[in-house]
Amino acid sequence: MRAALGLARRGLGKVWPNPAVGCILVREGRIVGRGWTQSGGRPHAESEAIARAGAAARGATAYVSLEPCSHHGKTPPCAEALVAAGIARAVVAVEDPDPRVSGRGTARLAAAGIEVSLGLMREEAAELNAGFFMLMREGRPLVTWKTATTLDGKIATKEGESRWITGEPARERAHLLRAAHDAVAVGVGTAVADDPELTCRIAGLEPASPVRVVVDGRLRLPLTSRLVSTARETPTWFITRSDAPEARRDVLRRAGVDVIAIEPGEGDRPALRLALEELGKRGITRLLLEGGGQLAAAFLREGLVDRIAWFRAGRIFGGDALPAAAAFGVERIADAPAFRRLSLTFCGADTLECYARAD
Repeated sequence: MRAALGLARRGLGKVWPNPAVGCILVREGRIVGRGWTQSGGRPHAESEAIARAGAAARGATAYVSLEPCSHHGKTPPCAEALVAAGIARAVVAVEDPDPRVSGRGTARLAAAGIEVSLGLMREEAAELNAGFFMLMREGRPLVTWKTATTLDGKIATKEGESRWITGEPARERAHLLRAAHDAVAVGVGTAVADDPELTCRIAGLEPASPVRVVVDGRLRLPLTSRLVSTARETPTWFITRSDAPEARRDVLRRAGVDVIAIEPGEGDRPALRLALEELGKRGITRLLLEGGGQLAAAFLREGLVDRIAWFRAGRIFGGDALPAAAAFGVERIADAPAFRRLSLTFCGADTLECYARAD
């Protein structure tokens, strides 16, 4: 199952709106087939593994990181494919929360006389597909706030200098994070100040660049910005307020930008929760939030940060530098958003700490 989860991770950022699934077929102690969900969400992992195994699939045990689907979509049900392949046993990590599946896949296998075991490495499998699970349960993508700071939590000096706080290994790891997410978002302030590309710039992974999302309530990002000028090369979505200037929307659309109008929220921003729901309708399951301190504070204030990827360098900027999160009204410790650490990784001289919201 651990190997199946490793295969499933290959699909992160590439298979939305589908889950990333891995499948391994074992017969007489030997792996006879393996597969993972392919780019675009199909073929599914089980079909890939069966195709590779051929006749050797008969009598095998299937280790699957997510319950096999049981509904007819753009591909036939994976549960039916496993039955037709003649497997003898299925070991499934976690149930599929999609209401079209949700227990029906394992029930179909059991009805065909296949021995079914459920729950092996359940927590690891659920975490891997936490974005898909969030989309199914709450209609929005999982939001991971990524930040790179000094030891005292600063993202720029008092003069605004921020390149580079962390070293090359940490920056490469940040690009890998982009590749594993469906979309990456920044606020207009960061987009104006940094003029970022928000692409994955690791050799061989350029096609894995996520959808680029800019939260720009008044559509004030210059047309000369790299995000706008390259919008025909890399999908770029602007989330703006429904009362943003129509003429400005038209200009951006002609430049290749997909403009998404949302009801007004706090200040100049669109309503963030509604914006996330719209991204969910478009199939986004995993959103990497790379915006500056203002946007991070807005998401934190509304309880919309689910994970944190915190890169930390051994520097100190002091109290007059820019903080990772702007003020958002925490008065008591009990009111502060709480997170539990999932992992700690060394990236050269820097560290990466990953956290999950403590529900």
